[in-house]
Amino acid sequence: MYRTLSTVALVVPDYDQAIEFYVGRLGFRLIEDIRQGPDKRWVTVAPEGGAALLLGKAVGQAQTSAIGNQTGGRVFLFLETDDFARDHAAMLAAGVTFEEAPRHEPYGIVAVWRDPFGNRWDLIERYPQG
Repeated sequence: MYRTLSTVALVVPDYDQAIEFYVGRLGFRLIEDIRQGPDKRWVTVAPEGGAALLLGKAVGQAQTSAIGNQTGGRVFLFLETDDFARDHAAMLAAGVTFEEAPRHEPYGIVAVWRDPFGNRWDLIERYPQG
């Protein structure tokens, strides 16, 4: 049996603003951008080799209030890298806001950052298991 988590929905205020950040600044791939009506699109982006984000434009007060707080303030998403120093430097150069300096944990090097919408992420390079 094969199963994988392929896509995670992320509520954003604007499709194009989200595409500019994830694709233009972070280098994610734009997988799909399909118009489904005057104000609705199916937009998916993904880092190379990772699960996709479905960028969903907030509709209504409940969704708008969830932007940046889909997990009640906890880190929501984890961007794993094979070279923490390289990606940390590139993200800083792209204007990404880190909440902390990189730290070493038993599982790897990690630092919390926020996207422009307030979502908290970990940038993480895992240590080899063995």
